[in-house]
Amino acid sequence: MARARAETSFLSRGLDRLPALAELLGEGRIEEALGWARIAGDGADDVGVALRRERLALAVALAIGDLAGALPLRRVVEELSDFADRALDAAIAAGIRRRAPDAEPMGFAAIGLGKHGARELNYSSDIDPILLYDPDVLPRRARDEPGEAAQRVARAVVELLSTVTAEGYVFRIDLRLRPASEVSPLAIPFEGAITHYESSALAWERAAYIRARAAAGDTGRGQAFLDTIRPFVWRRSLDFGAIAEIGRLTARIRDHYAAGQRVGPGYDLKRGRGGIREVEFFAQTHQLIHGGRNPALRLRGTRPALDALAAAGLITPGDAAVMGDSYDRLRVLEHRLQMVADQQTHQLPANPDALDGVARLAGHADGPALVAEVQAISAEVASRFDALLAIISPTGAVAVDNRSLAEDLGALGFADPGALARRVESWDGGAFRALRSDEARAAFARLRPALLQALADAPDPDHALLRWERLLAALPSAINVFRLLEARPALLATLMRVLAHAPTLAEDLARRADLLDTLIDRSAFALPGSVDEIAAGLARREVGDDYQRLLDAVRRKVGELRFALGVQLIEGCHPPLAIAAALSRVAEAAIRVLASAAENEFATAHGHVPCARLVVLGLGRLGGAALTHASDLDLVFLFGGDAEAFARESDGARPIGGTLYFNRLAQRVIAALSVPTAAGALYEVDTRLRPSGAQGPIAVSLDSFERYQREDAWTWEHMALCRARPLHGTDEDRAVLDAVIRRVLSQPRDEGTLKADVLAMRAEMARHKPAKGPLDVKLARGGLVDLEFLVHFLQLRDRVGLEPELAKALAALEANGLLPAGLAEAHALLAGLLVVVRLVAPDGMYPPVASRGIVASACGMPSWAALLDAVTAARHRIAGAWGEVFGEAAALDALDASIQPS
Repeated sequence: MARARAETSFLSRGLDRLPALAELLGEGRIEEALGWARIAGDGADDVGVALRRERLALAVALAIGDLAGALPLRRVVEELSDFADRALDAAIAAGIRRRAPDAEPMGFAAIGLGKHGARELNYSSDIDPILLYDPDVLPRRARDEPGEAAQRVARAVVELLSTVTAEGYVFRIDLRLRPASEVSPLAIPFEGAITHYESSALAWERAAYIRARAAAGDTGRGQAFLDTIRPFVWRRSLDFGAIAEIGRLTARIRDHYAAGQRVGPGYDLKRGRGGIREVEFFAQTHQLIHGGRNPALRLRGTRPALDALAAAGLITPGDAAVMGDSYDRLRVLEHRLQMVADQQTHQLPANPDALDGVARLAGHADGPALVAEVQAISAEVASRFDALLAIISPTGAVAVDNRSLAEDLGALGFADPGALARRVESWDGGAFRALRSDEARAAFARLRPALLQALADAPDPDHALLRWERLLAALPSAINVFRLLEARPALLATLMRVLAHAPTLAEDLARRADLLDTLIDRSAFALPGSVDEIAAGLARREVGDDYQRLLDAVRRKVGELRFALGVQLIEGCHPPLAIAAALSRVAEAAIRVLASAAENEFATAHGHVPCARLVVLGLGRLGGAALTHASDLDLVFLFGGDAEAFARESDGARPIGGTLYFNRLAQRVIAALSVPTAAGALYEVDTRLRPSGAQGPIAVSLDSFERYQREDAWTWEHMALCRARPLHGTDEDRAVLDAVIRRVLSQPRDEGTLKADVLAMRAEMARHKPAKGPLDVKLARGGLVDLEFLVHFLQLRDRVGLEPELAKALAALEANGLLPAGLAEAHALLAGLLVVVRLVAPDGMYPPVASRGIVASACGMPSWAALLDAVTAARHRIAGAWGEVFGEAAALDALDASIQPS
């Protein structure tokens, strides 16, 4: 429990929220704790609330039991899977009873696939059920058509389980594995599904059904369906064509998900070479080949399947043990990753401190020890998977088929045209959902020549190719994308540059292919307008839209604006600092719109506090109007109005006291800005700069804020206040807050104390937050943090240049002779570079060679070498000013020690 509290934010919060459960766990009563968790939702009036409470309690109890070694892996995954069954079953029953409240739920089944079907779910798995119904049995209102009734139930299941509420969520649900998901409804009749699997299903669907199980709902009819399609999955005769098909499928999965992934920070435990997926496919490929004739191999679990294959003499006992032990250990490590923050992640953290934390959870001293273990495991798995691919992968016939394509690729200048030809031909061979239909394959065939030319012309074809495949893998349907790119050749070239140079934008595209639509009009390459204009666009609603739909709409629109600004940066349409200012305007507009919407939604239950109003203050890069694509939002929530107002209760149907009202309202605004919805995530919100930090209330009155800043605040809090800017509230309250900030920053200070505080804070930061790499121009000595500390020191000492935007503050300080000339140019270069590298090289290391020209050009430099020279000169200028003002050479000495060749 101590380890969980120290290393995982999710479990720490869970233990705090569930003290009764924590007490049972603290006494080592794991079985009683699990029993308590299973009834944690009892008493809730709403099935969604009950399931969310049970889910949190079960996740905490299982995690602590897992970390303590009290629960083996098999027990943990089965408990999670059994809960998924219970949750689906309850959601199906609730969905049916919404329209037929007195009916006995029947005629609607959920078929569990993947880890759910195998009862091997992990801590943060999504579930991939196939939802099936019997139109003759499904309860419904007399006027409802069976298909309409089934879709209502399916939508209710998704809503009940996956919607994020104040209680969290139950499971993320992915219904894209259903037959013909591009065009089919969410729930499919049993007979329709049978027809599909008997006549037009693909090889990957056979593999998916190895682990299929009637998991919830009408499980009797679900099992009857699985019995019917058993011959589709387990074929008694398997010709050489089918073996080749399996070989192509397994090889494509490695190419698409594991190519280029080396074990180390950032390694994907699931999809990386030698990872979890390769163990699963090692077992499933043998099962597909031999299971038709040997029913003993028809097992859902990966470890039982490996043992059965060894017992049948199809693999050696040694291989079964190595692959099984490797699988178990990788799954344990996957759990350690996911229990940190309850996120569906499979990648080892790139951040060294985060990697060390995961390592400690996994029983290692530090991150390098964990990486060494994973390297050894992945090498064993990969060597056995390589041997399998060598046996079953197609050879000669494929080479003949690809000969003309290989020649074309050679003419385009690709280094290994033969291998690439086989890879390209595999794209429409069935592994991608987006290319399953004849129409999609035909559209892709028309696009392919232009696509290959664009790939060849891309500055980094290898990166562009890999990210193109990831995009293709993520698309549920690609017909519209292919047609769009076919009609807009210039857009195809832009897409390749984005895929080659901007991993963040490539990931956004993989999640939302419709972002490409925003680039059709050339207006997408113009900067967005004022905050008022952006806010008007974000706030626009369709008739009948409610609060939840507004949250979704704002997330979609902000995502489109941020994506377009990223593309503008890659394409060199505008200077980086203009992009940063635009990102800040977008964020400010989103805060205005969502804060107003949250206030209105909150008032429907609690009314308003008379003569009192919410005020939102932005700090950091947001306050300074200099956001990057990776920035979070530093916010402080305040409330203004008459002093007596806060002693009154609100005037709504459920009145609450004034101070509690604004604290709860602030939490509602934070959720509106940060909680993921069906449309995705928006921003990370950081409120730690509020009075008294994490120990203080979320929202305080303007009077309390001023009193704290005058009497109790530390020097660093006043430095943070130098970049503060009111973002939301009435004109009167914002003016009052501006005046408060001005008075606090203008108060007299002892120069010696101020200087000592600033130097101590910078030294502490240098110890605990060193630069991540040679391009970390924020944290490196002579970088942006040094310049910010320097500016804030002079602002507080001399009460000059009290502007939240650093460029304006620098201009005022230089004009008053307090800083040497040239620092404004140094700031512009480093701040602009930070905006670019947050998109191109977010790890602070040098970007790939092919991307360096884009970085240099965006920063106004003729070459990469010229950019590095200019950055070095800028850092020396800042370090020199630091020495002049503070009388120490620490920044300059550290700078000289950190300069590295490219």
